[in-house]
Amino acid sequence: MALSRADTSTLGRWWWSVDRWTLAALLTLVGFGYLMVLAAAPAVAERIGASSRNLFFAKQVFFLIGATTVMGVVSLLSPKGVRRLAMLGFLGAMVLTVATLVIGAEVKGARRWLNLPLVGSLQPSEFLKPCFAVVAAWLIAEAKTAGRKGWGAWGTVLGLYAMVALVLQRQPDIGMLLVVTFVFFTQVFVAGINMAVVTALGGLGVGGLFGAYFLFHHVRSRIDRFLYPEHGNNYQVDVALEAFGAGGMMGVGPGEGRMKTVLPDAHADFVFAVVGEEFGLLVCLLILGLFAFVVVRGMMRLLAETDLYVILAASGLLAQFGLQAFINMASSLHLIPTKGMTLPFVSYGGSSVIAIALGMGFLLALTRKRMSRAEEGAG
Repeated sequence: MALSRADTSTLGRWWWSVDRWTLAALLTLVGFGYLMVLAAAPAVAERIGASSRNLFFAKQVFFLIGATTVMGVVSLLSPKGVRRLAMLGFLGAMVLTVATLVIGAEVKGARRWLNLPLVGSLQPSEFLKPCFAVVAAWLIAEAKTAGRKGWGAWGTVLGLYAMVALVLQRQPDIGMLLVVTFVFFTQVFVAGINMAVVTALGGLGVGGLFGAYFLFHHVRSRIDRFLYPEHGNNYQVDVALEAFGAGGMMGVGPGEGRMKTVLPDAHADFVFAVVGEEFGLLVCLLILGLFAFVVVRGMMRLLAETDLYVILAASGLLAQFGLQAFINMASSLHLIPTKGMTLPFVSYGGSSVIAIALGMGFLLALTRKRMSRAEEGAG
């Protein structure tokens, strides 16, 4: 892109202030998303009797184009603009997530989706994750800045977290609740809260996990199948492990994989297994390295940051991005109990990929080099 440093247009200022290394890594992951949906989706569409073998591929291309656009446009915002958009997004996503409890489509005993005109299926809780991370960061920063007078901000952020937790528990979506809780605790820890408070919150989190095990049958089933594989149905995990074994170091070649024809979620939750079979260990490590690079690079950009709100918001977004990638890859490799969570930008899914793009757009906007206080506060 031939843009001079003297270019004072919006695009010119963006190009010379955005972290182009992080942007390149994210666009590379989007490229893998195109490649993997092309490899895995036709077999899934054929197996379920879809109207066209390319149905999922065509839809995902549309989703990825939309995601790239969202990420680019959002990355143009100032930190104040990020906060405003996140607040509006949180309010809208919260209303729609509550609506799933009343009018949501029930799938396998859970109500997480809305069927909307023109939009189609929407999982609004996906958008709660990045928006809540930013809103919580702002409120925690306000509370820290106000000192002893910050109890109102603390009460607000804890109330919002409790509201999100209650709605996700009612759906139920315990995996999503786990991610939101981890991100929130990360932000509280980074903010430098008293360690006794952090320890107490951590204890509540562990207690919540034990409670989920005893209260929710699907949680107990997944953990039991992980701990005692011989006592349950681990078909998808077993097929995924076979796929990794068949791929070896270099893979069997693009489009040559066989496990995707029998793996139900080959295009979504278990797309990493398709990568392992068709492209091998080296490409799996490359994808793992890209996720790690985005997280580490983002944290390094924050070392020189002095705005607590920016530090907390970016830390939360990075924690969310890294944890979601870890859960997907570790589930595929049977390192943790299975959880239906997509691999950011690589797995099929409209709500997920757009929400991830929104979060990464927030991150790129927050970690841009801001040349002046006027520019920092604009928007």
